Amino acid sequence: MILPDNYISRLDLLQTEIAIKLVKDTFERQLARHLSLTRVSAPLMVYADSGLNDNLNGYERPIDFDVPALDNRELEIVHSLAKWKRMALKNYGIRRFKGIYTDMNAIRRDESLDNLHSIYVDQWDWEKVIEDEDRNLDFLKGTVDRIMKAIMDTEDAIRQNYPELDIIVKQPDVFYITSKELYEMYPDLTSKEREDRIVKEKKTVFIMQIGDKLPDGKPHDGRAPDYDDWQFNGDLLIWYDVLNTAVELSSMGIRVNKESLVAQLQKSGNMERMDLPYHKALMNDELPLTMGGGIGQSRLCMLLLNKAHVGEVQASVWPDNMILECHNKNIELL
Repeated sequence: MILPDNYISRLDLLQTEIAIKLVKDTFERQLARHLSLTRVSAPLMVYADSGLNDNLNGYERPIDFDVPALDNRELEIVHSLAKWKRMALKNYGIRRFKGIYTDMNAIRRDESLDNLHSIYVDQWDWEKVIEDEDRNLDFLKGTVDRIMKAIMDTEDAIRQNYPELDIIVKQPDVFYITSKELYEMYPDLTSKEREDRIVKEKKTVFIMQIGDKLPDGKPHDGRAPDYDDWQFNGDLLIWYDVLNTAVELSSMGIRVNKESLVAQLQKSGNMERMDLPYHKALMNDELPLTMGGGIGQSRLCMLLLNKAHVGEVQASVWPDNMILECHNKNIELL
């Protein structure tokens, strides 16, 4: 927990709720415009044996339950829609450079709770069709730049309506660096410390190639082996003065093809997943090549509205001691 001294929200509760809607409505439109996306509906749950759920870092437990009306088959609340979106693109018949986005709502029961993390996750999940020649870092960077334009358009709209709020995006031009390059700059720091160091200096940073092991034998951060290609992915972070820390707004990447799927499953020791329906479909060339990601709705609202805690912009569940600590510092959780 970070408890800023002398914190006072610039917006009261009602103003905050109105501003949240403005952020979400504006960014959703701008994201769709800049990335050529169409909004679709998305599931809250998937079959446990489908292979569609995102297993995140591998240790997070999905919430699962059986349904008598479905012959007692097990369902799981989604962690994210990384794999489901790829199948949806096929089902909708989406063509190259077009895509979909959706409101993704999830529950991550094993999340550590703090200013930025909640067990309730809400994000814009998006995915678009690409071809093999688009699977490169330049194409990835171009997409990140377009997402930044959508963020800047949204911040402009917020400032027009709420001039009392501070500008958050100090640097609209993204600084690109691989996780290995960042490690070589600061080999004695942890991955979080490395992020803070580079983002405090550059303000807006995209750290690429996350998931594979660095020279110290550890990845910069965990990534499931069966959706992002670890050579063509990354995290978008900006520096947030209110909390004096780097904040990740988006994780995204070009998705695995057959070769990278097998290689990453072998590296991670998860070859048993090859028997799951999603993985079989990919290996049988039944799914398009895609790229996609997620952009945190509450995090974007939190930053653009100058809030100190994600609980100020979303209704979730928090420990009693956290609620009291926040209240004592003028941080009112919804």
